[in-house]
Amino acid sequence: MTTTYLLALDQGTSSSRSIVFDREGHIVAIAQKELTQIYPQPGWVEHDPMEIWRSQLATAREVLAKAKLKPTDIHAIGITNQRETTVLWNRKTGQPVHHAIVWQDRRAEPLCAQLRDEGMTDTIREKTGLVIDAYFSGTKLRWLLDNVPGARAEAERGELAFGTVDSWLMWQLTGGKVHVTDVSNASRTMLFNVHTNEWDADLLAALKIPAALLPKVQPSSSHFVDTDAALLGHSLPVGGVAGDQQSALFGQACFEAGMAKNTYGTGCFLLMHTGAAFQPSHNGLLVTSAAQVDATPQYAMEGSVFVGGAVVQWLRDGLKAIKGSAEVQSLAESVPDAGGVMMVPAFTGLGAPYWDADARGTITGLTRGTTVAHIARAALESIAYQSAALLQAMSRDAVAAGGKPVAELRVDGGASVNDLLMQFQADLLGIPVVRPEVIETTALGAAYLAGLSTGVYTDARQLSKLWKVERRFLPTMGRAQAEESMARWERAVRQATAT
Repeated sequence: MTTTYLLALDQGTSSSRSIVFDREGHIVAIAQKELTQIYPQPGWVEHDPMEIWRSQLATAREVLAKAKLKPTDIHAIGITNQRETTVLWNRKTGQPVHHAIVWQDRRAEPLCAQLRDEGMTDTIREKTGLVIDAYFSGTKLRWLLDNVPGARAEAERGELAFGTVDSWLMWQLTGGKVHVTDVSNASRTMLFNVHTNEWDADLLAALKIPAALLPKVQPSSSHFVDTDAALLGHSLPVGGVAGDQQSALFGQACFEAGMAKNTYGTGCFLLMHTGAAFQPSHNGLLVTSAAQVDATPQYAMEGSVFVGGAVVQWLRDGLKAIKGSAEVQSLAESVPDAGGVMMVPAFTGLGAPYWDADARGTITGLTRGTTVAHIARAALESIAYQSAALLQAMSRDAVAAGGKPVAELRVDGGASVNDLLMQFQADLLGIPVVRPEVIETTALGAAYLAGLSTGVYTDARQLSKLWKVERRFLPTMGRAQAEESMARWERAVRQATAT
């Protein structure tokens, strides 16, 4: 059989990347361009949508050249993307009416407070699986309609289109011919009913969002669009689309209820598949639509850490403690422990399971003996502490629903290559932490979804066999010590959230 290649477009928060995979899921080539972060004022984060598009197209062209492949060698394209980031553009000109509002942005918090005061909390949780938070797209879109001059009137006339980044890319890939998204991205808007897989008229009314703005919603593994042949030299089908975290869950072959993965990226995102069961959380977690290969709803329980790997960027760019991100492990390893220092990196509030928008970053336990190495170690450990709090909450929910606690955690993302962090994560959790051979599982999931819909793969069982372990981290810390460490973490969180 001739080799079949799949192209994944991985549009993330900090960069746009394109990766070519062969049919066995091996990486053939990667191209990447960093994305400009725009901070108009504290708590606000934006991207230039045109830069998102140009950088993504440039990496797609570059990766084909690196792989020495012709466009006709690519069987299909998969797209995965930063999820809640919100783009609003003119249907006729294709021009955005404002910068994209990034998922980390907190400007819509006053509107969220208003919705809570109006008693919308239970309705939104029941219909969407989400909590009311500025994290999600719906309130970002409402902010744009209320604050960009003329936007609401244009939206009412059907002249504007809203989309998460996947929709924006597919609009551009087709020269403005197709306005579409998948269920996993739609489920992150706070406007989508995850039981019916449709936009919810009651929620649109509550948030004052015109339905004409919204894209068509399809299963994650389906034929979305055919690209304009002029862009890559040949028209190619987009056969898979999923938000980055659901895509990573799929790429980690977590297809069955109870299987969990954690992605260590700019933030950390822990997802546990719950199958066809919409299993509400009683511990501050979200229910979200998992990537779907057909029209049958599939769900996952999710916890989001807003600042994961971004704490390393802060050490580099804010504190100037390191010159490059790669230095953090050696600096942290230069001390035996954090010396009693605890860092809670609540730079943009705290996500699950705390959901405290007003929390701010704190460093506690400082003494005259504290060095930058102790702070670096505490920063790394904060990633593991936040993730452990999520997994413990997730296991409580699973047990309450008649299931079992999570038995192992599959890990991926840039910071998962850090052995010190992965070992500490296993120690806190008391379960194996398993790193696969391919840690680019976000892009891999999109490639697998595209391969499934276009006949490269027959079913999920075939994909499960492709998943291979690179290293298994087993816990070495005693449970009493781990529990004391978590208790110290919770004390530090209480200090960060004290008003």
